[in-house]
Amino acid sequence: MSAVENPTVPADALVQVRRVRKSFGVHQVLRDVSLEVQAGTVTVLLGPSGSGKSTLLRCVNHLETIDGGRIVVDGDLIGYRQAGDKIHEMTARQIARQRRGIGMVFQQFNLFPHMTALENIVEAPVGVVGRSRAAARDRARGLLDRVGLVDFADHYPAQLSGGQQQRIAIARALAMEPRVMLFDEPTSALDPELVGDVLDVMKELARDGMTMIVVTHEIGFARSVADQVVFMDGGVVVEAGPPSDVIDNPQRQRTRSFLQSVM
Repeated sequence: MSAVENPTVPADALVQVRRVRKSFGVHQVLRDVSLEVQAGTVTVLLGPSGSGKSTLLRCVNHLETIDGGRIVVDGDLIGYRQAGDKIHEMTARQIARQRRGIGMVFQQFNLFPHMTALENIVEAPVGVVGRSRAAARDRARGLLDRVGLVDFADHYPAQLSGGQQQRIAIARALAMEPRVMLFDEPTSALDPELVGDVLDVMKELARDGMTMIVVTHEIGFARSVADQVVFMDGGVVVEAGPPSDVIDNPQRQRTRSFLQSVM
């Protein structure tokens, strides 16, 4: 893949997406998408199904390869290495090492069913990073307390509600001490009465200064927590800015139509 450009990354721009393109077969999902995410801020991606939001999120941690452009996280070119005027995909091991600093929470909780809540959180720090099991268990208990589930450490996923499982999934991602957290519609699989507890944990992370990129349809969350709202449609960024602009005073008719349909 040819290098599109060699961006100069500001020190406070933790994530830079530059002219990213992605197609699945003949269907182009991302069309020259560019955006910046400053350290310690929350960016919310809004848009209809099929707009490219989740694909963009998966490109940030190289769960999806890109066809053009580049993504830089904390100064690191994600998934590729530069060689002259070309960039080449890294090895699986190199990519896995990069992913350690990028936490991801999915729609489905993806917990190991045969492990307790505590064991689910401990697994990656021990198996991937090589942390001692005792240290990993101590940190896991602290994270369980942080998400309000310290009393459920010995419960298995089948014994937990969907909201509780998602909070365990958040704690599991935090156990790797990520530089940025990615959330792909983290409440979409939950019953309505369970959504609030998960959003409360995410709000607390935002207050603590965690850099977050969140794909969601929770407009209230976006309005109250986001520093930046990015509205996407048809694989492009239609409108971006603070919630007071994009949500409360959108400039584009497509943005207005979408918001009217979901609010």
